[in-house]
Amino acid sequence: MKILVTGAAGFIGSQLALRLLARGDEVVGLDNMNDYYDVSLKQARLDRLLPQAGFRFVRADIADRPAMADLFAREKFDKVVNLAAQAGVRYSLQNPHAYVDSNIVGFVNLLEGCRHHGVQHFVYASSSSVYGANENLPFSVHDNVDHPLSLYAASKKANELMAHTYSHLYALPTTGLRFFTVYGPWGRPDMALFLFTKAILAGEPIDVFNHGRHRRDFTYIDDIVEGVLRVLDHVAVANPAWSGAHPDPATSRAPWRVYNIGHHQPVELMHYIHLIEQAVGRPASLRLLPLQPGDVPDTHADVQALMDDVGYAPATPVEEGVQRFVDWYRAYYGV
Repeated sequence: MKILVTGAAGFIGSQLALRLLARGDEVVGLDNMNDYYDVSLKQARLDRLLPQAGFRFVRADIADRPAMADLFAREKFDKVVNLAAQAGVRYSLQNPHAYVDSNIVGFVNLLEGCRHHGVQHFVYASSSSVYGANENLPFSVHDNVDHPLSLYAASKKANELMAHTYSHLYALPTTGLRFFTVYGPWGRPDMALFLFTKAILAGEPIDVFNHGRHRRDFTYIDDIVEGVLRVLDHVAVANPAWSGAHPDPATSRAPWRVYNIGHHQPVELMHYIHLIEQAVGRPASLRLLPLQPGDVPDTHADVQALMDDVGYAPATPVEEGVQRFVDWYRAYYGV
């Protein structure tokens, strides 16, 4: 199949593209290569893809409406995976317009491309952040998610609603994946594992928010990519039992689905830091700080629906995943 992967120079997008190519799909990777974080890391990820047979790269922004219309008309994709987005909860407090441009305007441009050019399945990144003020753990796709705590979370919730509209109006199969704290080699520099490893190796203190009382459902990159592949192949269908009198937030009369994709085993932040210390071989100097605006204290994914529908089974223990990241970091940066 010919598959568009947006955010192809990103953490998840680059790894997904490699897996798609390995199984014989043709991949068009799209990325705007913005400077939200180190562009050289994005380029290094892309450099792993460029020599691969079946891969082509397009540098463009999903918010560029004419560019997206031209791309879809020219390429006639079978399926689309949207991993391009302005990421980060805290950054959304500083630069809200970036989230509207990419996560709202860009998202509707992709939906329009899929609608007009017969795309068989549109899979997109949502986020565990949509659970917001919800305190029911583990987070279930059957829970209400109407109280986001950041504009980033609100934009991801909006994506789910926008996708549903297109599934309803145009019978476009769409599936949203609520990612839970993805980590691993080639990860993002703004995420805790990267920041902590870098600081510990440099002998600098690390900022530990909520005084380390966070619990996060850390999910290893290989498990995430396996889940995305399975969902991509499992085209969303309507739920014939869905009732407007008792609506299920995870399904619809339209060919629309949302799933959690996480490890289902939350880890205390202080334990996570201890694992990094062990992998690095040095103690961390902690700067304990209060909970940040927009953050939630705990995340815990109920992944039963994903297990039932596509056989998803996260397999990488956090101890192993952290060690793999630290080994990659030291090799990549030569430290």
